[in-house]
Amino acid sequence: MNSAIIFVLLIVLMLTGMPISISLGLTVLTFLFTMTQVPVESVALKLFTGIEKFEIMAIPFFILAGNFLTHGGVARRMIRFASSMVGHWHGGLGLAGVMACALFAAVSGSSPATVVAIGSVILPAMVKQGFPNKFGAGIITTSGSLGILIPPSIAMVMYSVSTNVSVGSMFIAGIVPGLVLAFLLGFTTWNIARKNNYPRLPKATLKERWNAFRDSVWGLFLIVVVIGGIYSGIFTPTEAAAMSAVYAFVIAVFVYKDLSFKQIPKVLLDSASMSAMLLYIITNAVLFSFLMTSENIPQAMADWMIAQGFGPIAFLLVVNILLLLAGNVMEPSSIILILAPILFPVAIKLGIDPVHFGILIVVNMEVGMCHPPVGLNLYVASGITKMGISELTVAVMPWLLTMLGFLMVVTYWPALSLWLPHLLMR
Repeated sequence: MNSAIIFVLLIVLMLTGMPISISLGLTVLTFLFTMTQVPVESVALKLFTGIEKFEIMAIPFFILAGNFLTHGGVARRMIRFASSMVGHWHGGLGLAGVMACALFAAVSGSSPATVVAIGSVILPAMVKQGFPNKFGAGIITTSGSLGILIPPSIAMVMYSVSTNVSVGSMFIAGIVPGLVLAFLLGFTTWNIARKNNYPRLPKATLKERWNAFRDSVWGLFLIVVVIGGIYSGIFTPTEAAAMSAVYAFVIAVFVYKDLSFKQIPKVLLDSASMSAMLLYIITNAVLFSFLMTSENIPQAMADWMIAQGFGPIAFLLVVNILLLLAGNVMEPSSIILILAPILFPVAIKLGIDPVHFGILIVVNMEVGMCHPPVGLNLYVASGITKMGISELTVAVMPWLLTMLGFLMVVTYWPALSLWLPHLLMR
């Protein structure tokens, strides 16, 4: 009964248009003050201990690194390198867009940042070359979502914070699924371009490829710094995030010189406001998770599902449906912070690997970012392309169906996510 009241109250507050973070906080406080005997002091204590985790510090650093790279010319250089490698195939610039999104995702950790950085450069070039606007918009909207699957990923840090799973394991587990999804989105792009005979770029010479690589190597080296540093044990994920912010600053300001000293305060301010927003959501989600645990809701849910005869296959199907539905009304960070602590104990009880479960949640978040009504990537892409949301929704459909097919593969083939962590962390 109590669990029903909690969820009804949360949904009613969200339907009023109130921000999710405030809805969470108000739900918790209303319930605690009217229906339980929990002392207020324990709520205040939980607020502080909940965000005291060392891993949370990685979030502002990755946001700062992403912002330095977005304002610098790293994206432009990555597009040039990707174009020299795959531009001569069908749909050349489109394929370069997918590849550039995958590369930029590996240094930024954020989907909207990837869409803005790559989309604002490559979409005008695609239109100029004769590609339909909706083709480019579909590619960038969906490929931009690789930002939360290819490590480093802010979404993975949030999952780790809410479930105590190793951030390093999550990052390494995201590499193979991220590359597979990038390949599938590229294949869909190539197939559509081949059928419609879209333009191709002239084949780049080896010298042109080498020059493009040499020009973008400073940006690409950040991937080695973060993943290599974590895997080799030189850094913890949080230290790697701090290193990536310092490295991105040096690259943007001193190496590429695309970012002037005058622009730095704005980048810092943007990063601080985005970090504050995410930390506020985390704080309220920690309170909500505390309320769930104190009311024994995750345990009761696990017992009920096992009593109904739910095995891992049926449970994972229910989780996918629930997360895809949640993706219709909420943004990824809120979904992870609210639902992961509830679903995680059930997954563990059913013998599902916590890292595999995390990757499954992240892939669901990717799909949610590309479909209406609150798909964040749709709104970012809409701002760049000047297309309406309904028009964009039709444009992304072939790639969205590819992502849904990939989601089923990730769900029921754990080895795709777990092979690399098991290999490297033996």
